[in-house]
Amino acid sequence: MDTSSSSSASAAAPSAVTFYDFLDRMRNPASLDLVRSIKSFIVSFSFNNANPENDGKRVQEFFTTMESAIKDHPLWANATIEDIESAMEGLEKYVMTKLFSRTFASTSEDVKIDQEISEKICLLQTFLRPEHLDISTFLQNEASWLLAEKELQKINAFKAPREKVLCIMNCCRIINNLLLNASISENVELGGADDFLPVLIYIIIKANPPQLHSNIKFIQLYRRQAMLVSEAAYYFTNLVSAKTFILDLNAKSLSMEETEFEKSMQAARLANKVTLIEESTTSNGIKTLGEQGHPERHDVTQIEASAMSNDRKSLEEQRGVGPSQRIYGNNTITSGGYGYPFMEAEACQLTTGDVEKLLSVYKDVVRKYTNLCRAVRHVSVPMTVAPIPHFEGNNSSFKQPATKTSASTDSKREE
Repeated sequence: MDTSSSSSASAAAPSAVTFYDFLDRMRNPASLDLVRSIKSFIVSFSFNNANPENDGKRVQEFFTTMESAIKDHPLWANATIEDIESAMEGLEKYVMTKLFSRTFASTSEDVKIDQEISEKICLLQTFLRPEHLDISTFLQNEASWLLAEKELQKINAFKAPREKVLCIMNCCRIINNLLLNASISENVELGGADDFLPVLIYIIIKANPPQLHSNIKFIQLYRRQAMLVSEAAYYFTNLVSAKTFILDLNAKSLSMEETEFEKSMQAARLANKVTLIEESTTSNGIKTLGEQGHPERHDVTQIEASAMSNDRKSLEEQRGVGPSQRIYGNNTITSGGYGYPFMEAEACQLTTGDVEKLLSVYKDVVRKYTNLCRAVRHVSVPMTVAPIPHFEGNNSSFKQPATKTSASTDSKREE
């Protein structure tokens, strides 16, 4: 664990030093001719249409030309081979960072393959186990696998080919150390491709690194060929093999019965489809809610609006029934003598068609309130009685003015 962390840190540190040293030299006035060549290449490259194979050749040829120019340049007059290599690493990072959006996943075919691999890995993640790849029990170390996954998942965070290669190397070194430690502890001979590749395949499936195909292709085309050798070449070749294996994976590739494999894949597809439908429903619901006011009542409100319109016409024909007394279905809201259909409504449920209804209800309420106020002013009450509405004793109910008005009227008639 410590070894992998230290190796990752040590690999990143020289990369940063190399790059910034290159930038410092390029700021020197004496490097003006080199700077012009670099900028000219970047501009001319950016104007051409994407053609991955030709683009890769152009970049490799440019690196070769610039390497000769740097070797002959006064700023590197007494430079060692390591200094020249450092300058070239800095140049590769600068150029490919500038051209990244133009060169990475530059064709629709690359995007399609990336999606195909990612979707297949998502399906395999639901049922694939180490035993299906014939990975021995003593190699099943979840802690080490998790570290390897994290290193591989970093690959999309970088734009320079060298740094992407370092992510692959760090991942593979963790696997290699796992094989070495297991070999010592179990006293068995391990370390070959037959043991290494299945573990790498399983880690790729668990990690599902983003845009795996495009990252591999980017390294193949734009990493300087002179540097893709030895340990880096070995690990990179294994990654390419693992990607191909996953892309072509079927029941024959695994220690599984074909019927079991097909059932597992079908179940995984169904589960993913259900998830996508749920996400789509949620997304569309939120979108419709924002645009129309309510996601699930778009069609229903049209039917209700028509029903309300018909109800309104029939109700208007009824004497003494105000516009606020709406009938919904077979139920009439008559609690307290009045019905107000929007009392329980939310703002998001209202439509433009409700404006007329709300105005009608508003006028009805104002008219009734005004009439009530006029009636209260003309009611004769004893001086000891509090103004209406009031409470009697501990009774929390309103005292009804209609009763007193009626009683007062009767007494006047008797007189």
